[in-house]
Amino acid sequence: MLRDIRRKIKDNADLTAAFAAKLSLAARVHAQQPKQRGQKVFSLHAPEVECIGKGKAHKPYEFGVKVSLATPIHRCKGGQFVAHIAALPGNPYDGHTLAKVVPEITRQIGVNLQRIIADARYRGHNAPKGQGLSLFTSGQKRGVSDNINRELRRRSAIELVIGHLKSGHRMDRNHLKGRTGDAANALLAAVGYNFRLLLAWIKFLWAFIQTVIQGNAKT
Repeated sequence: MLRDIRRKIKDNADLTAAFAAKLSLAARVHAQQPKQRGQKVFSLHAPEVECIGKGKAHKPYEFGVKVSLATPIHRCKGGQFVAHIAALPGNPYDGHTLAKVVPEITRQIGVNLQRIIADARYRGHNAPKGQGLSLFTSGQKRGVSDNINRELRRRSAIELVIGHLKSGHRMDRNHLKGRTGDAANALLAAVGYNFRLLLAWIKFLWAFIQTVIQGNAKT
């Protein structure tokens, strides 16, 4: 089919320019091998999609883009808010994302981080040195106090946030185009999740105020 299309449009400059991107993508699909290293095409309509290894028996792979998500260690009164989220194209190693993510979190919240509690996949990290920042990963034994052990157990709370973002805020299926769409979809999902918590807290606060007003009126 590639040869046939190229033969039919070779004398037409306009058609050659119009078909150039599609033919290049089709040639990549035709030439790629099952076990080749590097970027492969998994979707014709979204060639930026990547194959992400999950290491789980029920779901060994996911197709999309890797997303970094950070929440406070201790739950806020209004709920477990998302403190930072970012799409990370290129399927980087988890530990090597901290060099980019940590400065962004610091700039966004306005204070330096003291401690990061991360998954075991963040071993061998490249988090910025200095400023009193320490990082602990699941399963770590050396230098772990009782307080840090409690925080390591709290790390699993982020799994619930990830589940809500995927199932309730459309992060599991992105309909926005390209790498820019991946970044926007992750950010919009986090914004929607945080606003949902804020609205629930405001609703509870308003109900409490009404109860107090009614109680004062009766007395």
